[in-house]
Amino acid sequence: MHATAATVPKDRRRWYALAVIATAQFMVVLDVAIVNVALPTIKTDLHFSQESLQWVVTAYSILFGGALLLGGRMADLLGRRRLFVVGLALFSLSSLVDGLAWSEWSLVAARTLQGLGAALVSPAALSTLTTMFEEGRDRNFALGVWGAVSGSGGAAGVLLGGALTSSLGWSWVFFINVPVGAVALALAPRLLVESRADVAHRHFDLPGAASITSGLMLLVYALTRAAQHGWASGESIALLAAAAALIVAFVVVEAGSVAPLLPLRMFRLRTLTGSNAVGLLMGGAVFSQFFLLTLYMQQVMHYSAMQTGVAYVALTLAVIVFANVAQSLALRFGVRRVMPIGPLLEAVSLVLYARLPVEGHYFWDLFPAFLLGGTGMAFAFVPMTIGALGGVRASDAGIASGLITTMQQVGGSIGVAVATTVAATYARHYAAGHGGAVSGVALTHGFGIAFFVLAGLAIAASLAGALLVESKPAEDTAVEVALEAAA
Repeated sequence: MHATAATVPKDRRRWYALAVIATAQFMVVLDVAIVNVALPTIKTDLHFSQESLQWVVTAYSILFGGALLLGGRMADLLGRRRLFVVGLALFSLSSLVDGLAWSEWSLVAARTLQGLGAALVSPAALSTLTTMFEEGRDRNFALGVWGAVSGSGGAAGVLLGGALTSSLGWSWVFFINVPVGAVALALAPRLLVESRADVAHRHFDLPGAASITSGLMLLVYALTRAAQHGWASGESIALLAAAAALIVAFVVVEAGSVAPLLPLRMFRLRTLTGSNAVGLLMGGAVFSQFFLLTLYMQQVMHYSAMQTGVAYVALTLAVIVFANVAQSLALRFGVRRVMPIGPLLEAVSLVLYARLPVEGHYFWDLFPAFLLGGTGMAFAFVPMTIGALGGVRASDAGIASGLITTMQQVGGSIGVAVATTVAATYARHYAAGHGGAVSGVALTHGFGIAFFVLAGLAIAASLAGALLVESKPAEDTAVEVALEAAA
């Protein structure tokens, strides 16, 4: 028996299921950041070269960002609970192999499989949530929990990574997933309701899946290479052009497909389109913010891994506290009125980061910006997720979930590549004009310029939320119902 949002009983099991779903998403987001503070120890123990070390992060990011749309559609067609369990099992098993890694290639290979597991888990989890909670107050509350988990996962990853690496060793940044994953796997079949797309055919769009998955994976790889070896190099240009060609080919394939991987009709929903645009821009601003702030605290303020992690507690708590406020306001006033507020608050916090001094003080310089930025993230990610799933057909819940997560991940990859390039370039220019050595002053100058660029992304996200999102979401739902009835 396959349940839909209309047939799921309103019992307590939904809330226990939400806890399992949120825990799985927290693990997935956590692993984007948790490994960063362990990289120096991993490099020493497994004899990584400096150039190959970045693959510990990149291998996960490429598969995670590249396979999300594929994972979303597979969840719709094969069963959302089924794919959630398969993805979580793969994620947990590969985490175990990560911790037991004995060489460079073994760790990179396991991280690749872990990224694939994450790409299956995340859209399956979010689409299960949307089918277990009817659109309205209950779903908005559940999405508020999801937004809080997604928004705080990166900061919590740095904190937990620092604590585990300092006390137990780098292997435990991976081992920690195993018992948590085992508990979630035991509970998922009992608590999660199986659901799948109620469609007459179950054809799988192989050309679409191949083109978009390879295109997104190549794009993430190209951005990573461009940040390291230069945007104007022949290799970078060729890789970016190939990625763009594959993504264009995907759009052409989808326009003519009988059973598309990503139905282009979904973009008739202005709220969905606007929310995904905000997701792309905010992903670029927020992911890059964590990356630059970690470098600033460790390279300029000389914080240890543990101190860096603890510093993020204020931001993490702000996200968690204000996520519930954000979902309540979105339900009362609408997504369009709430969503632009978050990116604006984030932009102000980024301007504060841009003004950080070399002799920075945590409570006077970082703490206020952390509180403001955490609040902004809650007010951005919660209504963004609500808007990206509001009015979507039940048969498209998985692909819509994969789409919004893809936008955030791709935005994050673009943002980190651009911010890294800007920070390094301006730090070098400053050093060349002031004695030639890249000092803390030069690094701070480069970080400051990069933070101003990210503030521009956040302002663009606020404008996208104000201009692209539909003022009356209920009309979007009505349009979708009419379209589904006519199909």
